[in-house]
Amino acid sequence: MPPQIATVLFGAAVATLFWLDRDRSARPSKALWLPLIWLGIAGSRSLAVWLGMGAPVEIAGQIPESSPLDQLFAATLILLGAIVLIRRGRLVRGLLKASWPIVLYFFFALVSLLWSDFPGWGFKRWVRGLGDVIMVLVFATDPQPVMAFRRIFSLLGFVLLPASVLLIRYYPALGQGFDIWGHQQFVGVTTSKNVLGDLAFLMGLGALWQTLSLVRDRNHSNRSRRLLAQCTLLATAVYLLSVAHCATAVACFVLGAGLMLVISRPSIRRHPAAVHALVLAVLLGGGLISLLGGRAAITEALGRQPDLTGRTEIWGILIPMVPNPMGGAGFETFWVGPRVGRIFSLIGGMQMTNEAHNGYIEAYLNLGFLGLGLIVLILGHGYRTTLSAFRRDPALGGLLVAYVITAVTYNVTEAGFRILNLEWFFLLLSTVASCRVIGVVKGRAVSTYTTKRLLTPAVASVGQKGAAGTHKKRFRAEVVASGPKLSSVAEGLFDYPD
Repeated sequence: MPPQIATVLFGAAVATLFWLDRDRSARPSKALWLPLIWLGIAGSRSLAVWLGMGAPVEIAGQIPESSPLDQLFAATLILLGAIVLIRRGRLVRGLLKASWPIVLYFFFALVSLLWSDFPGWGFKRWVRGLGDVIMVLVFATDPQPVMAFRRIFSLLGFVLLPASVLLIRYYPALGQGFDIWGHQQFVGVTTSKNVLGDLAFLMGLGALWQTLSLVRDRNHSNRSRRLLAQCTLLATAVYLLSVAHCATAVACFVLGAGLMLVISRPSIRRHPAAVHALVLAVLLGGGLISLLGGRAAITEALGRQPDLTGRTEIWGILIPMVPNPMGGAGFETFWVGPRVGRIFSLIGGMQMTNEAHNGYIEAYLNLGFLGLGLIVLILGHGYRTTLSAFRRDPALGGLLVAYVITAVTYNVTEAGFRILNLEWFFLLLSTVASCRVIGVVKGRAVSTYTTKRLLTPAVASVGQKGAAGTHKKRFRAEVVASGPKLSSVAEGLFDYPD
């Protein structure tokens, strides 16, 4: 098929997906476009590259050159996001207080620049990292948080995933590439097969969440056509995972999807403590397999060498080169300077790298034991809050739990705790959004009694024609009278149409 005809069909297919998935009851804020654009660039290519201006040349050990256009565009998004957060001040302050490990991590990252050899470059990276937090907060403070999640997977998934298929199959000069060994890679709209795998597995889990929600909700308006759109998105994600040959993304998708399917069962939803046992079983099972020598068989099954394609050798070289074991080299500055040349000389061959291919080791290289401890604290806090969200909303909470658990496993073989990384963004989003789901404002959750007293009549009326609108108006009035504590819980309920 000629590429021109394929492009026309691609446009028609994307328009059809949006038509099938339309929801006239959704009223997302215009500010939601900021994190959507931010994620769209992080999950594909920079603006300068899309405009044909080329990517900056990166030389190992030297501070990378940044496109002025990309810098200006990122600064504009960050500034606009900050303005939105200022207008949502009270809720933002409550979420920041509830997400204190993330605040502490970025504060320590800023302090670590005091002993960095390249503080100027590190500060620029820190500001970019702060942009991730700003976009997460813009997203989490949206007036309709559940609808915002649906919108992010639909807008990004319906565009980026089909576009990746189009580029791979009909525009190979854009959608395909070669690694340093000359092996062909499928990259789609992204810059590498690993990023394509991340995009597919993260969007795939989002499509699975919406599919499971629609399957359970038989009274949902336009259920059949929305189910068709989400199943198509899920199938596209699975296809891209198969062609990307990213073993880590495939393993994380299987783990996340399996976890979501298991905890979506009514027996698990009625006993959320069972999730603890399930997660513990997965972690202990992985540890026992490694101890009993089964890791080689699993890595070979995933298409990796027993030494994780040379990663274990690289780890042994990198760890002793940390200048400050407690504080690391400084935020995002380990891979800058003469040290990189020494690393390459020790690694030898063609296995040049600019990351540790392990998120925990990468955190240690840049921020030492203190930074690594803060990463573990973020993961623990994220798991605790997402599990609390699962108790309040089993469907969305199950997705957030899956994102946190897959972040734990993903970073064993990839460096995902980095700025402008999709895995890092969704970890932050899951942690902060779960605080919104459980109604955390001013650092505490809404009491169970108060929540049930106000939510029960409105929830019971949803789906009953004529009564739903009356109950929701009454519910809004009671929320206003009850003060700010219930604001986030109320807005989640308002996602339902009258």
